[in-house]
Amino acid sequence: MERKSEFYFVWKYLRKNKTAMIGLVIIIILIIVAIFANVISPSDPYTQSLKDRLKPGFWEDNNNNFLGTDEFGRDLLTRIIYGSRVSLTVGFIAVIIGVLIGSIFGILSGYFGGWLDSIVMRGVDVMFSLPSILLAIVIMAILGTGLEKAMIAIGITYAPQIARIVRSQTIIVKNMEFVEAALSVGESHIMIIFRHILRNVLSPIIVYGTLSIGSAILDAAALGFLGLGAQPPTPEWGAMLSRSYQYIVAGAWWVATFPGIMILISVLGFNLFGDGLRDAIDPTLRY
Repeated sequence: MERKSEFYFVWKYLRKNKTAMIGLVIIIILIIVAIFANVISPSDPYTQSLKDRLKPGFWEDNNNNFLGTDEFGRDLLTRIIYGSRVSLTVGFIAVIIGVLIGSIFGILSGYFGGWLDSIVMRGVDVMFSLPSILLAIVIMAILGTGLEKAMIAIGITYAPQIARIVRSQTIIVKNMEFVEAALSVGESHIMIIFRHILRNVLSPIIVYGTLSIGSAILDAAALGFLGLGAQPPTPEWGAMLSRSYQYIVAGAWWVATFPGIMILISVLGFNLFGDGLRDAIDPTLRY
């Protein structure tokens, strides 16, 4: 009889988890919207029309601007659609940077131990002593403002958490019999790390990375709100909030409300799917 792969069991469990599937559907829709933003958006995200500034949307029969316009008369729906492309890109790239840095230091620290482990873990402790958003602001103060710098800063702030998770898993795997057997036959440390350690610590990396994407989007929005992330006129959800919250008191509530809702939905989607994926990958939590 054909042996079922691990992916089969993970997917089988995920399909039974309704909240995880809801999260996956949200993620897929967001990705499709981001990829085809130039096709489905009703206009150009940078086109301004000051005579149409702060116009309400469909709730007041505005057929030209479904979600209304912002302070420069730009179509809000269009900018939200293009903002999904920017926010998802920031979230994915920031997490990839954090996973790469954290995994490298975590594996090396856990595998070799000794003075290297002490140095890496003390550095992780120092970074943990600062709130992540404050650490990101400090890093951006060194690197400068901008979307690319925000990705790097957010990625670096996530690296310590991933390093600690990977280190603990590496220590467990390193002491298993198959690793000791590989060492006894003269297999090099590099080959053991790539052939045995990495494949056995990949599951927690995937789970934590998935859960971190939603948080990275939220952190990118926070940096954008502070004016450190995406710079005008880039349509990024956090930056849109930063420039529009002052208009809420003037009655233009939609300018800040809809970008905020998109941040909420995207973070919720990744968190729901990440929680379900964690349960599906861990055999002790499947049944």
